Amino acid sequence: MSHIVLRDVRKTYRMGNNLITALDGVSLEIEAGQLTVVLGPSGSGKTTLLNLLGGLESPDSGSVRVGDQDIAGLKNGKLTAYRRHNVGFVFQFFNLLPTLTALENVALSAEMADGYAYGRAHDPAEMLARVGLGDRTDHYPGQLSGGQQQRVAVARALAKNPALVLADEPTGSLDVQTGIDVLKVMRALNRETGQTFVLVTHNSAIAGIADRVIRVGSGKVQNIINNPDPFEPDEIEW
Repeated sequence: MSHIVLRDVRKTYRMGNNLITALDGVSLEIEAGQLTVVLGPSGSGKTTLLNLLGGLESPDSGSVRVGDQDIAGLKNGKLTAYRRHNVGFVFQFFNLLPTLTALENVALSAEMADGYAYGRAHDPAEMLARVGLGDRTDHYPGQLSGGQQQRVAVARALAKNPALVLADEPTGSLDVQTGIDVLKVMRALNRETGQTFVLVTHNSAIAGIADRVIRVGSGKVQNIINNPDPFEPDEIEW
């Protein structure tokens, strides 16, 4: 499981002649096994934070410790290995390969992580069954609804059995009921597997299902709220 600690993390981007500060001295902690929601408007730094946790980017300064390693100091090869073996990504727009079936999309993730070779991966058909798509294994993404595609994306993220699951606006392109259904799957799998989930969103309603809510704005942590009794996804008010 992944215990996460960030200390004084800074990240800037250059746009033309201007420097944009995405993260400005961020320090925070996420307990292993929690479902955490990072909440903030567009431009608040939440996606940059997710990218740093996933090893997609590196900070300009500060430490990003995930489990027993500071990934801020890893070079490209080791960052690639970290992403491949330790992180499952769920994207807003699914990013499924259109020429592969649901089963093949899920299996490919585990294969690329060498999950089968090392005995870590879950059976892809079993993962699809766990997200309610056991009867859709041979369907292509174009034959599935948006909610079904997102559930395939969740199964794909979990198939390689990662310690950390990162979701970027996982309900952003879904209608309310479908979004609730996807959140129910993620909340149930988090409780079942004990994997650390971090969801990034601008939708404050989603914060109700989280064990911890980290509100960010202007590149800074504004507040952190621990929730000992989170709502079920179908109990939240959208």
